[in-house]
Amino acid sequence: MTSATPRPTAGPDRRTVIAAAGAAGLTVALAACGSDDGGSDAAGSGSAGEALARTADIPEGGGKIFKDRGVVVTQPSAGTYKAFSAKCTHQGCAVGSVADGVIVCPCHNSHFSVADGSVKQGPATAPLPEQKISVSGDEIKLA
Repeated sequence: MTSATPRPTAGPDRRTVIAAAGAAGLTVALAACGSDDGGSDAAGSGSAGEALARTADIPEGGGKIFKDRGVVVTQPSAGTYKAFSAKCTHQGCAVGSVADGVIVCPCHNSHFSVADGSVKQGPATAPLPEQKISVSGDEIKLA
């Protein structure tokens, strides 16, 4: 009687395992660059034309980010209000703060002007796109 010697089952080779791990890590990193936590900072969420904020909510020389609406509203000088996309032009991260005259992306530290959305510090090379808003009395609305 002869018995066959069991052979070890061939599994994936080392290169396959490393490539799969690298691909998974890249997927996670890219997903994080474009993620949004879904938080709501808006005075009222809904369609364009609804009140987004009150003028008193937007500090002079600064601004406020409305993550759920994808917009950042700034007040570069007293009584002047601007709005820009809250999506960084470098890799699509959501901007994270507005202070000292700049809008800051936390992913790679790009800085944008509160006055015109222009790049003040890279790696971003393109300005934040301007968004249309209207100011009526003390209400700021997306146009």
